[in-house]
Amino acid sequence: LISFHDHTLMIILMILTVVAYMMTTLALNKNINRFVLEGQMIEVAWTIVPAIILIFIAMPSLRLLYLMDEIHEPTLTLKVVGHQWYWSYEYSDFIKVEFDSYMTPQDSEDKSTFRLLDTDNHTVLPMNSFIRIIVTAADVLHSWTVPSLGVKTDATPGRLNQCSFLMNRPGLFYGQCSEICGANHSFMPIVVESVNTNTFINWVSSVS
Repeated sequence: LISFHDHTLMIILMILTVVAYMMTTLALNKNINRFVLEGQMIEVAWTIVPAIILIFIAMPSLRLLYLMDEIHEPTLTLKVVGHQWYWSYEYSDFIKVEFDSYMTPQDSEDKSTFRLLDTDNHTVLPMNSFIRIIVTAADVLHSWTVPSLGVKTDATPGRLNQCSFLMNRPGLFYGQCSEICGANHSFMPIVVESVNTNTFINWVSSVS
């Protein structure tokens, strides 16, 4: 994702440079050409060149979409169920490890929390492990989204969607419901807590 971002950014930078140069040249140019409206070659060029640029963007984009859809023998499977207005989590590889995650009230006494982004129960997952997320919904459309992990999966009633990711560092990753599922869809925060394997095992033991 980062490489594709840099690749696209360089293309955009080149386009902006050329357009800015042409606009500056036109603004400062005092020459007048009465045949300027007739230019078959330039019209062909500015039709073909953007098409070629789009191909250079589309090919790595399609490759990235294909790679992100692959599931690499997941170490852990997490089932996520969207409700109005909270998320439910089920750790399918363990017995009776499930909980609901609600947004922390705004009048909470803990001033270190992020407003409208923190939850009462964090989703604890081990880092340096392939995690498979299975997403569905119990009522209306939702979308389980954590931008910093490059994950955005729609939660559709009666359908299971899946995605995978790998976290290579510990910390907290924040997200929200990204589907307009109702008036309070922005009040469905997601907090993924990345921890080492030993901490995760101790957490699972305490929860179950």
